[in-house]
Amino acid sequence: MSRLPDARRCQEWAEEMLSYAQAAGAEGAEVLVRDGSELEVKVRLGEPELVKDAGSRALGLRVLRDHRVAVAYTSDFVSAAMRQFARETVTLCDLAEPDPLADLPDPHEMARDVPDLDLWDDRAPSLDAAWALHLAQQGEQAALQFDRRVTNSEGGVCSRVMGATAFASSAGFSGGYRGTSLLLIVAPVCDDADGKKRNGRYWTASRFTSGLLEAEAVGLEAARRTLAKLGSRKIATCQVPAVFAPEAARALLGQLAGVVSGGAVWRKSTYLAAREGTAVASPLVTVVDDPLAPRAPGSRPFDGEGLAARPNQVVCEGVLRTFLCDAYSARKLGRRSTGSAGRGVGGGPHVSTSNFILRPGKTEAAELERLPQGLYVTDLMGFGFNPVNGDWSQGANGFWIENGSRAYPVSEITISINFDDLWTGIDGVGSDLDTRSSVQSPTLRVSRITVAGT
Repeated sequence: MSRLPDARRCQEWAEEMLSYAQAAGAEGAEVLVRDGSELEVKVRLGEPELVKDAGSRALGLRVLRDHRVAVAYTSDFVSAAMRQFARETVTLCDLAEPDPLADLPDPHEMARDVPDLDLWDDRAPSLDAAWALHLAQQGEQAALQFDRRVTNSEGGVCSRVMGATAFASSAGFSGGYRGTSLLLIVAPVCDDADGKKRNGRYWTASRFTSGLLEAEAVGLEAARRTLAKLGSRKIATCQVPAVFAPEAARALLGQLAGVVSGGAVWRKSTYLAAREGTAVASPLVTVVDDPLAPRAPGSRPFDGEGLAARPNQVVCEGVLRTFLCDAYSARKLGRRSTGSAGRGVGGGPHVSTSNFILRPGKTEAAELERLPQGLYVTDLMGFGFNPVNGDWSQGANGFWIENGSRAYPVSEITISINFDDLWTGIDGVGSDLDTRSSVQSPTLRVSRITVAGT
C-alpha cells in the first residue's frame, strides 16, 4: 500500500516554514507544501511494459522584503535544514529588482475556512499495481478483440494519484486538503487499406473509482473510434459549417481561458483586452470557472494565494463579464483578485483556471450534425493561435458531413478562422457536457469555417 498523503502534517510543515521565514527577516511569506504518490502501469499486447509507484514531497517558499520577491523550493523537511533554507531565501530578496506592486493579498481577502469538496476516495489507497494492470489489460484486450482490423496497440495505461496540498501565508491563512485521481486510457491501432496505420484512443477519468467507466467499455469505444478513421481522405478547400466534438471543443475552450486572463490583459497579449462588458461570443455561450464543484477534476477550496475559491462567470450569454485575476494582475488592472491564483511548488502565483466550463445547451449533439454539408472535427493539432489579434489556424481530423450524417473520415486538413469570429459564429451548443477533465465543453457548431485541403 502506498504512503498516505497527510494534509494536516503538510499544513504543520507549512506553518513551521512560515515562522522560520518571518524570523529570518521576511516582511511577508507564503509556503506551499505538496505531498503525494502516483501509481502508473502500462501494458502493450497484454504484457506489462511499465509499473511505477513513486512518491514525492516538496515545499515552496515565497518571501517578500522591501517589495522584492524571492522564490525557492526544497524537499528537505528536517527542521535545521528548513531554518537554513528560510534564511537563504530571504537573502535572495536582496538580488531581486523592487516592484511596488509586489505584495501579499490584503488580509481581509484571505479564506476563513476550507470547505470539503469531496475530493478524496477512501478506496484509492487499497488500489495496487495488480488492480491497475488488470484494468489496463482488460481494456486493451477488449479493443484488440473487437475487430480483426485492430491489429496492434499503443497500449493501455492506468494510473492512480493521491495527493495533499497545504498553504500558509503571513497574510493570515493556513489550510490544507487532499484528493485522488484515477485514469484509464486505451490506444489501439488499425491497418488501413493503403498500409497506413490509424491510431485512436479513448479514456475515462474520475476522482473516484466508482466514477470510472468499465475497462471493457473504454476498450470497445477506443476500437470503434479508431476503426472509424479507416479510409480517411483529404477534402477540397471550402467554407462550411463545422461541428466540434467535445474533445476538440475543449481545446478551443482552453485557448479561450488564456485570453481571459488578467495577466494577458495587462501584458496586452489578448485581443479581448478592451472588450469587457461587450459581446465576445454567441448568445448561446456561457462560460464559468467553478472551483467549488464537488468531486470535479479542477476543484480546490482555496486558490494559490490562500484566497477563498469562488465561482466566476466569465462569459454570460456571449457577453464578457470579467477577467480572471490573481492578486498581482488585479493590482496592475486596478481591481480585486477573483480568487484565481494557481502556483507550482517551485514558482510564484499566476492566473489559472479551476473547472473551466462551457455550460451545455438543450440540443442533442446529433441534431447539430443535421447539415447538408459540413465538417465534424474530432482532433485538433499544432499551435496556430495568435492571442494578440485572434488569428487561428490548426490541423484537424474528423468526418465529412453529407445530408445530415457522417459520410467518411477526413485527415490532413487545416481549418482557420479568426478566434473572435469562431466564438461569435457558434450557432449550436449540445447537451453532452464532457466532465472528464478540468476544461469541460459539450459539442459546438460554428456556422462557417475555412477548410484548407487539396
